[in-house]
Amino acid sequence: MPSESAGLRGLDPCVHCGFCLQACPTFLATGDEADSPRGRIVMMQAMEAGVLAADDPDLATHINRCLGCRACETACPSGVSYGQALETTRHAMRKVRPLRTEGATALVVMAEPSLRNLVLGIARMVRPVARFFVGNSTLGFGMGMLAATRPEDQNAWDVAAAATSKPCDRVAVFRGCIMDGLFDHVNRATVRVLQYNDCEPVDVRGQGCCGALHAHAGLMDEAKTLARRNISAFADVPEATVVINSAGCGSALKEYAQWFRDKPEEGDAIRFSSRVKDVTEVLAEKGPKPGEPLHLKVAYDPPCHLVHAQRIREAPIEVLRAIPGLEIVEHERADECCGSAGIYSLLERRMSRDVLTPKVQALRQAMPDVVVSGNPGCIMQIGAGLRVAGLRDIRVMHPVEILDRSYRRSNGNQ
Repeated sequence: MPSESAGLRGLDPCVHCGFCLQACPTFLATGDEADSPRGRIVMMQAMEAGVLAADDPDLATHINRCLGCRACETACPSGVSYGQALETTRHAMRKVRPLRTEGATALVVMAEPSLRNLVLGIARMVRPVARFFVGNSTLGFGMGMLAATRPEDQNAWDVAAAATSKPCDRVAVFRGCIMDGLFDHVNRATVRVLQYNDCEPVDVRGQGCCGALHAHAGLMDEAKTLARRNISAFADVPEATVVINSAGCGSALKEYAQWFRDKPEEGDAIRFSSRVKDVTEVLAEKGPKPGEPLHLKVAYDPPCHLVHAQRIREAPIEVLRAIPGLEIVEHERADECCGSAGIYSLLERRMSRDVLTPKVQALRQAMPDVVVSGNPGCIMQIGAGLRVAGLRDIRVMHPVEILDRSYRRSNGNQ
């Protein structure tokens, strides 16, 4: 498979040391070597060598079970580029083994704005009553995920009246698809927080789905089509930092340059990716302004694609520390995947829940008031898990929501 070889070269440094095993959530869940990065690397290399067919059912089972959390990359002492190889392998598999219907349908909906707006519009209509139908069944868990998207704070506040200096940095907030449809309250909070910290947000028309879900599923052609639209849209504001508040999307946007390597679009992709920053990166670099004290016990749960793919670990903590009175508590499973992984929770429901269970148990021990995470899938997955476990009083929020609440109170709003 010569056309796929470049994407698998990142596996060459692997010495099969096994450091990745205890970092892999699926290996911890099953104890099966084939469900570990080391085992999957052997299968991916066998496929590349032609020893294992791309439509082999065992290959499909174990490659599909991978969450793509990339915790193995953080644990690896040899610098193996596992994430790129996984996407390359799934791309080869998709040519001979189509994605399951429910997954393919979800990706079509996310890519097409009219369909996405319709489906997410219906979801928002159902959301106010979703909490009454939360349960352990597939439907009940889905209702829990939807209930977790409901905003905790409904009230906006006048940032312009509270600003203490003139904006000095232009930023363009990437709205995304799920973020735009179910977490618009987080997008609005992001804009307010940036404005309060002397940034000038500019709106970018023509932006859309980042393509991360498609890339993770192996649908690279579709992912690149979406990427081209975003690169073109943000080219209209070349001086603005592209600010992202979704870890999974941010990882994809920063990897556009990799997607278009040796392609005509490579230069534009490099320029675009170099401008992308997570909102907590922007705030931590500026030194976020302090707000009004919030006496909350908060557990930070880092999204995999923030801590492992983007290697951003401290910035979200620095943002939370800017809030007086906040008590940041640790829990034992903070560095482990929650099991969301885009459409993974739709396609691999049992494994997704098995991976989530230890995290919910750890949060039960820590008993925070709020779990904070900077990715929509994580917020939905953890929120549903807590609700199903009867821990409905523990809220799950984005870091900028907490900071926005602090700023709002410091300016006379409750």
